[in-house]
Amino acid sequence: MSLWVYILHCSDKTLYTGITNNLDRRFGEHQFGINPDSYTFTRRPVKLLFAEQFIDYKLAYDWEKRLKGWSAKKKWALIEDNWERVRQLAVCKNESHFLNKPDTDE
Repeated sequence: MSLWVYILHCSDKTLYTGITNNLDRRFGEHQFGINPDSYTFTRRPVKLLFAEQFIDYKLAYDWEKRLKGWSAKKKWALIEDNWERVRQLAVCKNESHFLNKPDTDE
């Protein structure tokens, strides 16, 4: 059995990231509003934009968790298969980050 990590585009223009062992079933549940407490229930219709299949459960869960922490811009870069943009968006821009501190050795 395998797992799928997926990203949906919701009607309010937000992105939803999830994981399932049956992509068709799970997409139908999102689309038809099976659970009124779910994030996508009031954001239908939804569109499947990205799905990646995994055989290794740990890799799938780790990938889903990582994606959930990404910004929408970074997820869009992934959806568009733009890995250069993903890399650019991964660079920390906080002033406190060591790469952004001024060189004090001068």
